[in-house]
Amino acid sequence: MLEYRIDRHSGVATYVQIVQQTKQALRLGHLEPGDKLPTAREVVEATAINPNTVLKAYRELEREGLVEARRGLGTFVRRGLGAAPADSPLNAELDGWTARAREAGLDRDDVAALFTAVLDKHFSTPFPEHSTPFPEQTAATKHSQGDPS
Repeated sequence: MLEYRIDRHSGVATYVQIVQQTKQALRLGHLEPGDKLPTAREVVEATAINPNTVLKAYRELEREGLVEARRGLGTFVRRGLGAAPADSPLNAELDGWTARAREAGLDRDDVAALFTAVLDKHFSTPFPEHSTPFPEQTAATKHSQGDPS
């Protein structure tokens, strides 16, 4: 089952983090059409956030056509996002690169900032703050660009 990790210091709204993490799970194939998302109650118990925040995130995912709420049954994935599966060679390369970065003494924020810089170099427009693929990137990206907040 999908477990959300909320970073209260990232500067990214909690509901946006839930949306981002759900999309990431869809891209990686951890969630597939027909899978049930955790109930709002389960998310609240695991993360200590307001249930309305979870519902707001799920409504956003529903608005985007990714999930559907079934009254009395829960919220289910309607469609995936069609990207590289978690067992692809690219995932293995990134996993190896990340392990080498950690062995070299880089921490999570350093790796996120470096990765974001490379993404920005190879894609014409950087990810808007509200749609970064990893919640930790927002603070790291700001820091790497000289923003101390």
